[in-house]
Amino acid sequence: MNQMVFLGLLLLLATAAFTALAIVGNLSGGPDYAVSVLGQHIATLGPLGIFCSGLALALLFCLGLALVAGGATLHRRRTTRLHRTGGPRTTTPGPMTG
Repeated sequence: MNQMVFLGLLLLLATAAFTALAIVGNLSGGPDYAVSVLGQHIATLGPLGIFCSGLALALLFCLGLALVAGGATLHRRRTTRLHRTGGPRTTTPGPMTG
């Protein structure tokens, strides 16, 4: 599997899991939100902090999508080129001079 696709999927899964755990563990609400994930207190944020952290997670998620799409496109191009040429490109050594 292509490294870009793997890193993109890993980033997608990590941001989705973190977001889901943060939402499920912090449904109490209030003027300030005590953000905790898996029982660990991370921070206390107000509405603007929650909004900005949501933006940051969305940007990370989009970066993961871009990595997956770019890796898949690159893999498809390489595979098409290999099928067209009949195998990997190799160079033949030139004449020995010396």
